[in-house]
Amino acid sequence: MDFVVLLFILLLRLGPQWTAAVEDMSWTYTGLVGQSQWSEHFPECGGSSQSPVDIVTTQTKYDPGLSPLTPLGYSQHGNRPFSLYNNGHTAVIELPDWMSLGGLPWLFSAVQMHLHWGSGGPNYGGSEHTINGQSAEAELHVVHYNSELYPNMSAAMTQKDGLAVLGILIVTGEETNPAFNNIINYLSRIRHANQKVFIPAFDVQSLLPKDLDRYYRYNGSLTTPPCFQSVIWTLFHERVQISKAQLLKMETILYSSEAEDADRMLLQDNYRATQPLNHRAVFASFTAGEVTAIVIGVMCGCVGLAVIVRFLLKTIRMKEPEKAKEKPQEMALNCTSQAETRDERPSPQSHTCDTPGQDTLEDNNRTGKSNVV
Repeated sequence: MDFVVLLFILLLRLGPQWTAAVEDMSWTYTGLVGQSQWSEHFPECGGSSQSPVDIVTTQTKYDPGLSPLTPLGYSQHGNRPFSLYNNGHTAVIELPDWMSLGGLPWLFSAVQMHLHWGSGGPNYGGSEHTINGQSAEAELHVVHYNSELYPNMSAAMTQKDGLAVLGILIVTGEETNPAFNNIINYLSRIRHANQKVFIPAFDVQSLLPKDLDRYYRYNGSLTTPPCFQSVIWTLFHERVQISKAQLLKMETILYSSEAEDADRMLLQDNYRATQPLNHRAVFASFTAGEVTAIVIGVMCGCVGLAVIVRFLLKTIRMKEPEKAKEKPQEMALNCTSQAETRDERPSPQSHTCDTPGQDTLEDNNRTGKSNVV
């Protein structure tokens, strides 16, 4: 009896941590503890500042105070390997603490990055954020914590200004993206939940868009339980491209189940549906006019090129008839020159350019015959 009492007291003391751990392992994107039920087990998932969101570009507010983001140490990976981990919900790459992010009100140190994807291949969605209702095939998140105000990730993730996450939308094309192969080529080593492997370090900045100046900014939350509303979100306007084969590997190689489980479950559609903005403002570091100007500039360049090509073709076509006219003129000049030569030096055999019947007319004149019948 004393043992039962002691066990009960121990469970009471460890209850919150034990329960959180169990719930953290049990949530899924669909099913009994799917995202529609998250708020029942994790109250903050039902908050008013949740992520992801749909960004309507016509409703964003231009903020000239948004400075360009500066990745610090992203390319200085050194010789220390990265850790790649299948946590049953996504593939996580743990990042060294010397990587950080400048351009925000505080310095944010890197913690990890992970991916979200779908299951239907190209054009079927898989990203968490959307722009004007359009989703991408996948999305990369790079997570940082406020290292100026808080000692670690655990302390920062519950604070309003604790985290900063970069969102990179991923689309598909024909060309392979070598940077993403640094992750995708090693997914087969962590096929099952809770498997972990060390991979060669690589340039993390190569995963980001080239244009880091144009982005959207809003205050939101973690997109997975416990959904703490502590994230300063930065979603880049420029998308990153991977090949269709790379996307297929991402969507079909991992399992959300452990290796010992009899029923294997593919790790797919690990993205949360967009959440209401609830009067939150979404700021943009650029104006719509900038994008329009770029589009117009490209269009004008194409039109200008087409005009030049058309002009060249027209010029070539105009020169061809002129060349055709030049040939008879050259023949006439040659004949005239030869005729003048004959006048100076009579030679009956050199009548190369005489017109038909000319010899007959001259013979008749010499013999006194008339051409009139």
